[in-house]
Amino acid sequence: MSAIRMAVSELRRITAGRLPVLAVLALLLIPMLYAGFYLYANGDPYSRLDKVPAALVVEDTGGTDADGNPQNVGEEVARNLEESGSFDFHRVSAADADRGVRDNDYTFALTVPADFTAALRSSSDFTPRQAMLVLTTNDANNYLARTIADTLTTRVRDSVAQQVGTEAADTFLTGFSTIYTKTQEAADGAGRLADGATRAHDGAAQLASGSDDLASGQRRLLGGAQQLAGGAGELSSGAGTLATGAGTAAAGADRLGSGAGELATGLGTLRDATAQLPRQSRELADGARQVADGNAQVAAAGDRVAQESGRLAAQLDAADGTIAAGLRERGFTDEQVRQALAVLADAKQPLEQGNERVQEVSGQLDRLGSGAGRVADGAERLAASAPQLSSGIASAADGAGELRDGASELSGGVRELSDGAGRLSAGATELRTGADTLVDGERTAVDGSDRLSDGAHRLDTGTAELAGGAGQLRDGLTSGLGQIPNPAPDVRDATAQNIGDPVATRDVAHSQADTYGAGLAPFFMALATWIGGYVLFLLLQPLSRRAIAAGQSPLRVALGGWLPAGLLGMLQVAGMYVIVVFGLGIAPVHPFATFGFLCLVSLTFTAIVHALNAWLGSVGQFIDLVLMVLQLVSAGGTFPWQTIPAPLYPVHHVMPMGYAVDALRHLMYGGEPAGVIGTAVPVLLGWLLLAVAVAALAARRQRVWTPAAVKPELVL
Repeated sequence: MSAIRMAVSELRRITAGRLPVLAVLALLLIPMLYAGFYLYANGDPYSRLDKVPAALVVEDTGGTDADGNPQNVGEEVARNLEESGSFDFHRVSAADADRGVRDNDYTFALTVPADFTAALRSSSDFTPRQAMLVLTTNDANNYLARTIADTLTTRVRDSVAQQVGTEAADTFLTGFSTIYTKTQEAADGAGRLADGATRAHDGAAQLASGSDDLASGQRRLLGGAQQLAGGAGELSSGAGTLATGAGTAAAGADRLGSGAGELATGLGTLRDATAQLPRQSRELADGARQVADGNAQVAAAGDRVAQESGRLAAQLDAADGTIAAGLRERGFTDEQVRQALAVLADAKQPLEQGNERVQEVSGQLDRLGSGAGRVADGAERLAASAPQLSSGIASAADGAGELRDGASELSGGVRELSDGAGRLSAGATELRTGADTLVDGERTAVDGSDRLSDGAHRLDTGTAELAGGAGQLRDGLTSGLGQIPNPAPDVRDATAQNIGDPVATRDVAHSQADTYGAGLAPFFMALATWIGGYVLFLLLQPLSRRAIAAGQSPLRVALGGWLPAGLLGMLQVAGMYVIVVFGLGIAPVHPFATFGFLCLVSLTFTAIVHALNAWLGSVGQFIDLVLMVLQLVSAGGTFPWQTIPAPLYPVHHVMPMGYAVDALRHLMYGGEPAGVIGTAVPVLLGWLLLAVAVAALAARRQRVWTPAAVKPELVL
């Protein structure tokens, strides 16, 4: 008997009668019902979120915007949420919202606190704090509802952040425009300041030069004042001396006048007395000459006496040696010689004294003769000048009279001079006092002019720095002006929008599921295929006992037991495919390839279930359920398979359902099919061949009957 005949025989067995046919039809409907109803129920749950009740609590007290207008962002958020229809929002109090979430009247509650607007505006006052949205959930109501509510809250936060960011950016850019305008005004003012500072610097330079000239002139003036003070002092002193001298001169002039009178009288008497003076002086000159001649003769005689006295004294001194030698020759001792010489010296002493006196008298006589000669000469000159002297005395007597008259006039003039000198002294004293005051004032003026000069130079330096700094300020403001943004109003609005919402997303999908149900379809279709294969063997016999007893080939027996399940499994897949594609509208990108791959999946899964049932019997059915659960949690049907616990990684890589789900996604969503052909198809074919081999081994083993085979302990 061939495998096909065994398969046909098994199909006839399970369809013999009305109830068996209905049972087969029911088994065929199980994958359609499982996949169809689940995908129908979860086809697009997000489109019906407006049926989910949610509490909305708005406690925001509001505030003012940048222009001072009233603003309540919390009310705007609530109004936008109500208009969006994202949930069935109900405005309630905070207490009602909390109670409603606890009692499952509301799936969640969203609360806008009282300071929501104020917190959003806090950055403008440099007291920043985050605005808060309070989300109250209860996982006892629904876990996914909390996830969806979190997403909604995030969108609300992003929307508010975009709005606030846009407003802040607009204010910021408007501030830039204001800064630009004010900086431009400042640059213009800095330009005027630079021009004024330059003019001030020029004026300060002139002031510094003039102050130097002033200081130099003040010093010269101080020197002149000091000279004036010194001259005034000297003038005062000289005037005092002149006054004193003038007084003395006045007294002297008086005495001069009196003396001049007496002199005139005396000179008249002298003139009378000296009338005979020429004759008498001539007689005196003659007598003086005679005396001089006699004194000259006496002096000559004295000189001769002195010469002789000196020669005698010299001879006596020379005689001492002669006498001493003669005494020694006569036998006198040296002592006796000395005694004799001493006696001789005593005897010569009067002679020596006489010689000295003679010499002295001779000198006096010489001086007397010389003086007498000079007296005679003077007498001669007197005699010669006596006539002139007599005439001069007469003239002097006349002049003395005139002197007496002039002295009287001089006395009057000197008195007037004395009075003028007194007044000059008083004026000179006042002049000196004023000159001293002038010197003190000039010293103060010099100090002031020096300080003025220093200040003028500092002012010159400062104005130069001011001019340079003002120029730098002008240049810096002018340069910085071009770096300050000053966008046009439309550009500013667009820029504010971009700053408030700087990032936009553009979805680039190589493949895409249109709805939530379409996204889950590959997983639940693969799972329904496994379940369909599992329920088929509730009716089908894994192996034909008659074929085994007849000694048929184990492979033929295994194929004959699997082919009915494989055929019915493909019918299940066809019905499920029709319901999903045409009933639910989940259209695959590659429809024929998707259907063909589902048939391969069904053949593989039915082969695995068949092999376990053929090898283990009732225990194999239990293991089928266990494998279904393991593949359910490791296939990555909802979340990426990488998110499963690490111990389940080997299950994902070994079991066929994960490969089936991945391949169906590629085929249904339009992914790259090369991965399906290169990985999933070989894996499924490998599992298929392995399952057929296991079933063949089971058929071979069952050729030997055991007590457990004849009477099993557990029958399902």
